[in-house]
Amino acid sequence: MPSPRRSRPFGDLEATVMDQLWNAERPLLVRDVVDLLHPQRAPAYTTVMTVLDNLHRKGWVRRSRDGRAWRYEPALSRQSYTAMLMREALAISDDRAGVLARFVEEIDPEDAAALAAALREAAEGPHPGTAS
Repeated sequence: MPSPRRSRPFGDLEATVMDQLWNAERPLLVRDVVDLLHPQRAPAYTTVMTVLDNLHRKGWVRRSRDGRAWRYEPALSRQSYTAMLMREALAISDDRAGVLARFVEEIDPEDAAALAAALREAAEGPHPGTAS
């Protein structure tokens, strides 16, 4: 499946709705999202419906019929979305190696260790008996 096109970061409510979808263990109805947003936020049902429709149109969520309503789920995992943001940030640089070096200098030691482990694993390739 092609990645959704990202022309700009999510708006505030879009990001909040995506967080709810990423945190859910199942596809959500508009009413589910509205209920999850209370009491911190109180957007109207129609506002959340419009946001979800826009996210679907942009390719960020998939939807499936549930009677007369739609159930929504993210098209990408939070990790895939974050990785895409990192690739896009790197792509705008004329000095990619420099950006990567600076990034590694500035991340905390736990993240640096996780990055080193991920690089080692990627270099080794898939392990026998594991799905890729």
